[in-house]
Amino acid sequence: MDITFAYKPFLLLLAVIPLLVAWYIWKQRDYSSDIRFAHSAFVKGVRKSFRLRLIHLPFLLRMLVMALLIVALARPQSSSRSQDVSVEGIDIMIALDISGSMLAEDFRPNRLEAAKQTALEFIEMRPTDRLGMTVFSGESFTLCPLTTDHVLLKELASGVKTGMVEDGTAIGDGLATSLNRLRESQAISKVVILLTDGINNAGVIDPLTAAEIASVYGIRVYTIGVGSKGSVPYPFQTPLGVQYRQVEIPVDEELLQQMAEMTGGSYYWADSQSKLQEIYEEIDQLERTRIDVTEYTRKTDEYLPLVLLAFLLLGLELVLRNTWLKTNP
Repeated sequence: MDITFAYKPFLLLLAVIPLLVAWYIWKQRDYSSDIRFAHSAFVKGVRKSFRLRLIHLPFLLRMLVMALLIVALARPQSSSRSQDVSVEGIDIMIALDISGSMLAEDFRPNRLEAAKQTALEFIEMRPTDRLGMTVFSGESFTLCPLTTDHVLLKELASGVKTGMVEDGTAIGDGLATSLNRLRESQAISKVVILLTDGINNAGVIDPLTAAEIASVYGIRVYTIGVGSKGSVPYPFQTPLGVQYRQVEIPVDEELLQQMAEMTGGSYYWADSQSKLQEIYEEIDQLERTRIDVTEYTRKTDEYLPLVLLAFLLLGLELVLRNTWLKTNP
């Protein structure tokens, strides 16, 4: 249970109490007697009565009352958080296109390296979630299953490169491999982030069929199309070394949009690395919003016991001041 104060500025009034204590001590000098004796023997053995020892108790009680009332004015509240689900976090699979077209250099240093870098940054944004990664080209495979060991995941993702499997763009297979890792997940939210820069031209699973399967399992798919419009510089290996040519690499945006809509996700277009970073940040916020709505905080006012105790002590102080500890005016 956490204690917070609704009106914290009222707590500044507590600074008045030390001033009142100092004033009280200074005023006692006016009431003290100054009696001189020829010899200290006259006062040796004289003991203060119990009543005299408690002569300052009413003042101390009044200061305590004041402190309690000031704290009550600040409105202390206890807060307890609860969650109406039994699982925590979100399971996220990143499906990354590693086909040869990802070597195009309209991003720096190229599309694949830019995609890897932003994916690594996204992984760092989600320290409490399970994340995994699949890669696809002409075929697809799981690079890393769902894990909370983000250090391992980032190490594996950093080593991704083109040519790891047969070239091509098997978007359907890439999504299906990710779904296979998520279908038995008990997480409150299951998500696939699929990034590609091409048109589905390989694999055995149709992308829309894979999207239908995702919808059945309640898995949202965020699709990201990567690349600049028009011709882009692409490196070609020649006997004379690497040479660059301007080529067009079309992206099937309509397909990616359909896949996202079928699963309750969203489609994004990234024509620069900064845009790609913005997209990951937006997805990060969207998924945090979805999990936050399952939590609630209940606050309970705790000032009433303080007020009751203050009035009880005030009553005690008034009784003592006007009876047993009454002093002459």
